[in-house]
Amino acid sequence: MSEHRRKPPQPQGGGRAAARRGQSASSGRRAAPRGATGSLSDTYGPGGEETPYEGRAAARRAAQRSTGTVGGRRRAAEPAGRGPGRGRGRAAPPGKQRFIDYPRAGKYGAMRWVPSWRQVTGLFIGFFGCLVAAAGIGYAVVAVPDPAQAATAQNNVYYWSDGSQMVATGGEVNRQIIAYEKIPKEMRYAVMSAENKTFETDSGVDPMGIARAVVNMAKGGQTQGGSTITQQYVKNAMLDDQSQTLSRKVKELFISVKVGASVEKEEIMRGYLNTAYFGRGAYGLQAAARTYFGKDAEELNASECAFLAALLKGATYYDPAGNTAYDPAATAQANTKRVTERWRWILEEMVKDKHLTAAERDKYPEFPKVQKPRSNAQLGGQIGYLVDTAKGYILNNTKITQQELERGGFEIHTTFDKTKVQELEKAVNKVRKENIKPKQRPDTDTHVQFGGASVNPKSGAIEAIYGGEDATKHFTNNADVTGAQVGSTFKPFVLAAAMAWGKRDPDLGESQAQDEVTIVSPKSLYSGKNNLKIRDYNGDIWTNEKGEEWLQANDDDASYGSPPKYQIDLREAMRVSANSAFVQLGMDVGLDRVKEAAIGAGLKEDSLAGTSFPSFSIGISDPSAIRMAGSYATFAASGKQNDPFSVTKVEYEGLTTFDHEDIADTKQAFTPEVADNVTDVLKTVVDEGTGTSAQLSGRQVAGKTGTTDGNKSAWFVGYTPQLSTAISMYRMDDDESNKNRTFLEMYGTGGKDSIHGASFPAEIWHDYMEDALKGQPAKDFPEPEPIGEIVNDDPDPIPTPTVTEPEEEEESPSPSPSPSESEVLPSPSPSEACNNPFDPTCGEVTGGTETGGADTAGTDGGVTATPTETEEDSTRGNQNGGLFGDNTG
Repeated sequence: MSEHRRKPPQPQGGGRAAARRGQSASSGRRAAPRGATGSLSDTYGPGGEETPYEGRAAARRAAQRSTGTVGGRRRAAEPAGRGPGRGRGRAAPPGKQRFIDYPRAGKYGAMRWVPSWRQVTGLFIGFFGCLVAAAGIGYAVVAVPDPAQAATAQNNVYYWSDGSQMVATGGEVNRQIIAYEKIPKEMRYAVMSAENKTFETDSGVDPMGIARAVVNMAKGGQTQGGSTITQQYVKNAMLDDQSQTLSRKVKELFISVKVGASVEKEEIMRGYLNTAYFGRGAYGLQAAARTYFGKDAEELNASECAFLAALLKGATYYDPAGNTAYDPAATAQANTKRVTERWRWILEEMVKDKHLTAAERDKYPEFPKVQKPRSNAQLGGQIGYLVDTAKGYILNNTKITQQELERGGFEIHTTFDKTKVQELEKAVNKVRKENIKPKQRPDTDTHVQFGGASVNPKSGAIEAIYGGEDATKHFTNNADVTGAQVGSTFKPFVLAAAMAWGKRDPDLGESQAQDEVTIVSPKSLYSGKNNLKIRDYNGDIWTNEKGEEWLQANDDDASYGSPPKYQIDLREAMRVSANSAFVQLGMDVGLDRVKEAAIGAGLKEDSLAGTSFPSFSIGISDPSAIRMAGSYATFAASGKQNDPFSVTKVEYEGLTTFDHEDIADTKQAFTPEVADNVTDVLKTVVDEGTGTSAQLSGRQVAGKTGTTDGNKSAWFVGYTPQLSTAISMYRMDDDESNKNRTFLEMYGTGGKDSIHGASFPAEIWHDYMEDALKGQPAKDFPEPEPIGEIVNDDPDPIPTPTVTEPEEEEESPSPSPSPSESEVLPSPSPSEACNNPFDPTCGEVTGGTETGGADTAGTDGGVTATPTETEEDSTRGNQNGGLFGDNTG
């Protein structure tokens, strides 16, 4: 290093710092300098003279020499026994050896944590050894399943709401073990082509399938089973553990490996087909053959075998009879389409796999004829519908699987009131026996169906249902989704939306804040004119994508109110069920808001039609009777909504596995002001409107009638403070072989010109509710508080009569916004003697009591044109309800 860069030497003695250190050393308070190897005397030179202090740099160099490094480089070790000297230290004793050298000694920084190749190799060998040992132990301890053992099952016991036993069923074993020789080769080949093409050559395990299942479960996705026939057989036979867990999958894997290695393929196929579930309570091929075709398994042909193989994918969605109790999407029509496609595909795969010749395949161009379901005799009458409803609720709201439920052993406590169920069935049977005569009137009285449900407004408990004549003969639960549109019983949701969200300001944009709308009072005025030209909220005439205008018709082409505006208030519009007023109200509020109100009340969104057409407000949707009763119960409970439920508790081996209280969730769907005003308006319908035939002695009743397009369904939905009940009536051929089932018109049914909600449905409702509420004290509805503003408060002007236009003078009305009955309802010519247009017997000649009512969610009242459907509405049937044209409304 050059001289000019050398630091000037420190003064002798090292300055004040050195002096302080010297004082400390002399007083014994300071420890030896870092790097010192000897005693304190080592700091002195020969003769005891103190070594001159050379500053900090010299101290660092001395420390480096003492630790064997210079400039960051490690010096070679000093020879053993070499004495101390400048920059040299004594040799340290050797360190103690560790069994596992980790972190690694002699390495510095990140290298201390990087394992050596010896450590990596040892770890891998150890892990693999443990895995082999674990696999060996697992293989040794698992046992090969016995197909006969899998046939054990127990009954499920169902209880009424009072704790008494309803029925013990659901776990009965419908299975008969058959020999391999009794299984048709077509059945074996159909299963192999559909489920496991390599069955005859594989080891019984599909590692990729297991890996996919494990990964999917780790992600929290849908569980997957083993993909080989061997794995599926093991899965079916593992009765002690049906959980979808990783430990179960590992156990299943070991058993599958052992079965694949130690059991003949013939035995595996026999075991699988004797334990597989084919639906309708049938376990095993023999039970399935008897259940679906009424023959023994060995008599099945290739087409029938392909059908049964298709069921193995999931009988709930492939049984042509449908299974809406478990899933509303599993309708008979949807299931028939699915199973037909899979049946056809399996036959084609059998040809590709050379298990079936093309000539043999051509022998079966048509889907095989399948028997209708046969129910246990214990499930006759309404019991089967009750059990199906409870099963559906369990599968949709608990962790209990269908296979676990089928194996039985559960105690199921339901909400069903035995007395109410019997009274509802009695009321329907009375009307059917007295009025429906299929032998006398085969063209009008065949295929007539009734459905019904009662819900407790306070809790949402389903206390009674009517599903059909007999669960062992009629297999569709009419209390559940049937596709029957609800008509004018939908109008209360329009009114609720108007009072909850209000009428939009025509001068503002489509999306408006709450303070920019006008809350609507039931006293608000709307036009009841027939063929009313419907306008959007901003005043523009509503047109479809073709530019066609919508003219809303009323039933029987009747107009309500006084000309020229025909204004009536919303209470009157609900009383006479005027379509035009509620269609326009729905447009003012917004159809999305109307839909939101219906969902808030308790209807399922997937049961509602699209909002592309104004007729959405008058009931083109098809909710179930259970949901309609539940949604009206929301109004009865002053806006508190409870989802309908049918099971309070499920027990297994004495332990509670499900309690409804754990999931009960009451929501405030509407404010009490909104709900109580809806109730008050619906009271008018029963007191003096289209629903007078539903009046109960000494009790307040609120309700609404409804009839739909082409007179294809009729409803009455009503409630008291204690009970809400919905009754439906329709005609539909329930022959499962009919793939294109449609609703039939009810003109002439029961000897009536047409069927309306005020006729048979209201009669059934009345008779049932009188008995169902017997012994319970009469309760009144809450008195409603005033709500909203009177919109359209512009009374009709009185026309000035002239000499040249006497017609206008004769039609001059009173300026009253609430016209008299003679002004509201035109006198029907066929029944001159009928002075009370709301008498339930009055309208029999002219088409029922709902004259001019909103009981037409479609072409009633002279509507003949059909609007172009959007994709949203294409599956909702006829969405009429208006008349397109250029004439003024």
